[in-house]
Parts: sequence; structure tokens; C-alpha cells
Amino acid sequence: MALASRFTGRPYPARGAAAPRSSEDDRRVSEKTGPHGRALHLEQVRAYAAPGRDPRGAVASVAYLAIAPDLPVPEAGTDSARARWEPIDHERLGDGWLAFDHDTILRNALERARAKLEYSPLATAFCGETFTIGELRAVYEAVWQVDLDPRDFHRKVTGLSGFVVPTGERRNPPTGRPAALCRRGDATMLHPAMLRPGTGRQ
Repeated sequence: MALASRFTGRPYPARGAAAPRSSEDDRRVSEKTGPHGRALHLEQVRAYAAPGRDPRGAVASVAYLAIAPDLPVPEAGTDSARARWEPIDHERLGDGWLAFDHDTILRNALERARAKLEYSPLATAFCGETFTIGELRAVYEAVWQVDLDPRDFHRKVTGLSGFVVPTGERRNPPTGRPAALCRRGDATMLHPAMLRPGTGRQ
């Protein structure tokens, strides 16, 4: 995730990653995250406006989930000391890892992504135009925080109509055998769903 920091205090998610509505919003998107909002998979998570969520005064925020592969290095905006990509600290998340109520916001966005990976082809948004089944599995493992059996995952993914489509090409990795390349299919929903391990619904 993209984090920004002021000169003191805990980090917070880089703001401005909503679809731009004006030139000023566009500037904020560019400052905070670099890529233009319309180039991302972008969806609203929810609005946050609880009293006292920001000690500086009444502040309402609308959180968005934005996903794209190979994002550029974020640059700090005019009100930030620095910005950076950083892995989610799952052990500290919920224990004041981020400033204000941003732990809650991030947990909600993360759960949205985890759930959507079950029933939609959202995982392909993390990949490039073409990808291997192994690269797609790595997305599921990172978002779900689990280890998946490679053969079982391959069987499930290739058995879902419209999820992925073979390109007929192969990629030669630094080590190991060449891997078949795929691209996203035309499915908008996965049936049956790719259920998360450990949920008791398998």
C-alpha cells in the first residue's frame, strides 16, 4: 500500500486516490500516488465520518480500493515529508499501526479485496496483461495470507469458465521449466467461487 508521512507522527494511507473530479483533485492524485485514478481498478469501500476520528476537527473521508500492477514509486505531496510503498504489517494492523482511524479503513479495504478474490476475477488486476498461473497464485497467497497448493490452485483456476485464457505463449523463468502465459478472460463472476481456506466454507 502507499503510505505518506508528515514530519512527525505515524504514517497514513496516501490520500487522493479517488477518481479525479477537478484539476485540483487531479493534482492531489498525482502528488499522493502518482498514477491517474482512471487507469486503476477503483472502487469505493465506504465513507468514514465518526465524531472525533480526527483530533484536528470534523473530517469526513471516502476510502477507495485501487489496484494495478507495477505502480511507480509514489512521491510526497506538499503536505507530506515522504511517501513510499510498504507491505501491510498484519501483526500491527489494528493496534495503532497507522494514524487516526486508518487501521480500520485499511482492514475494511483489505477484507473487501479478500472477499472479491473469491467470487470475481479481481486478482488479475494485480497482474500484467499476461501472467502465469503461478503469478496469479502469488496474488491470492499475498492477499489471503495463506499458502495454496500449486496443483489444486491450477486445477481450480483452469476449470473456471472465462477466468483465464491461455495465450499459447510461454515465459522462460531464470530457473525451472517454461511457464504457460494466460490473460484475463471475459468472466465477471467466478462460479463456483474460489473459497478462502480456513473459512469453514470449503
